[in-house]
Amino acid sequence: MERMYHYATIAEALTELNAKGFTHDFNLHTEDIKENPYRYTIEHIYRYEGDTNPDEEAVVYGLKSDIGKKGVFVASYGSDLDTDLAIAFNSMRLKP
Repeated sequence: MERMYHYATIAEALTELNAKGFTHDFNLHTEDIKENPYRYTIEHIYRYEGDTNPDEEAVVYGLKSDIGKKGVFVASYGSDLDTDLAIAFNSMRLKP
């Protein structure tokens, strides 16, 4: 499975993922992700680099929970990402 996708904007990535059924906002559940990363599978990853502004760099994840809930998590790329959250994402399963 190809895990990286290339879109012109973050909004385009979110629209595409929404069309694929990734409708839940996992940004509202960061504590559960940090404490239970094994409950989530990364199904899609999209990294966006702004052309002129480093603040526009982000990663969009398409996640699926162990109970079947599909949604997105948008994280700033680089040093702005919470360390515990970065560790959680690094320990998540990737869809084969």
